[in-house]
Amino acid sequence: MKMKITVAVKPNSKKELVEQLADGSYMVRVNVPPVDGKANERVIELLSEYFRQPKSLIALVSGPKSKKKIFSIGNK
Repeated sequence: MKMKITVAVKPNSKKELVEQLADGSYMVRVNVPPVDGKANERVIELLSEYFRQPKSLIALVSGPKSKKKIFSIGNK
């Protein structure tokens, strides 16, 4: 099953977490700065744990430099 989710990313957070918001989108807090794609990589790692999917099945679809991003999760 493949799905697309909208994610709001908060870089440089003290605590890392993934939470689903009331509108069905997700908030992901990461403890790394948004430099050289490091925050995006960490978001993929956290989504991988949260959805119990291998990192290879999680892809950034849009918004690589935006705080609002769209990720696809699941088999291709």
